Amino acid sequence: VQLQAFGGGLVQAGDSLRLSCAASGRTFSRYATGWFRQTPGNEREFLASIKWSSGSTYYADSVKGRFTISRDNAKNTVYLQMNSLKPEDTAVYSCASMRAIFYSPGSVNSWGQGTQFTVSS
Repeated sequence: VQLQAFGGGLVQAGDSLRLSCAASGRTFSRYATGWFRQTPGNEREFLASIKWSSGSTYYADSVKGRFTISRDNAKNTVYLQMNSLKPEDTAVYSCASMRAIFYSPGSVNSWGQGTQFTVSS
């Protein structure tokens, strides 16, 4: 499965933004897709994941209630709706194909190319 994230840019604090992750290739073999973010000098942070077959979701405590992950099976696309954005949400956001909905380093099959967005105060 190949993944590509879209939707980055510049937003103001308090704004909302939706990122998209388009999947291509062997999409029938996918199990789940997750969203992650990374800032310079820091490890990649897991945000949320969704199971393709059932739509079951799992969130990191840091974004629970503010971010929502969803998927469109017909479009092979996973979305990350982000509300009440803060400057500390500034990062490179990536999506990944996962073999489990609960994140662990071994649960990621492949990484997609990320998208950068900046939240200004």
